[in-house]
Amino acid sequence: MRKSKRVKKSNFWKVKQQQDHYIKKSKVLGYRSRASFKLLELNQKFKFIKKNVFLLDLGAYPGGWSQVAGKLVTSGKILAVDIKEMKPINKVNFFKCDIFDQSTKGRILDFFKDKLDVIISDMAADTTGNKSLDSIRTNQICTEAIKLSTQILKKNGTFVSKLFMGEDFLEVKSLAKSTFKT
Repeated sequence: MRKSKRVKKSNFWKVKQQQDHYIKKSKVLGYRSRASFKLLELNQKFKFIKKNVFLLDLGAYPGGWSQVAGKLVTSGKILAVDIKEMKPINKVNFFKCDIFDQSTKGRILDFFKDKLDVIISDMAADTTGNKSLDSIRTNQICTEAIKLSTQILKKNGTFVSKLFMGEDFLEVKSLAKSTFKT
């Protein structure tokens, strides 16, 4: 009896995960995900998360980016939003809701009582295995997050988002360039 391609891919993924340096390092350092290192690296280079910022983490589950922000922001405010439930993180408030529901924007602005300094988003659509489709779906989420940022981000605020290379990459990049200075 032969294993299906899906089972082979699943087993390959498990082995790859077990060997991943950043997964091992995140467990040792107590981070919730390997994505924590992405945000640490970005912030080290661009220094956009400061101790007193108002920061929104979109698609926060499981909380790797929120966890990093919670360590860097000491006198500001942090709000994490996701449709999945997230375990509490010290100094991070959490709303379980859909960021693209109209009422969520109002809840965010009510929470901060002002526009935001930083919006971070590691959101991605659930993957299907079809790279083209996964890229389009995740980039559509990024596009919607960019549109939201124009309404709730301060002038000269910072927006950081995951973006997949794919058919619509240049379109999303163009939208970002027309929306932000850099």
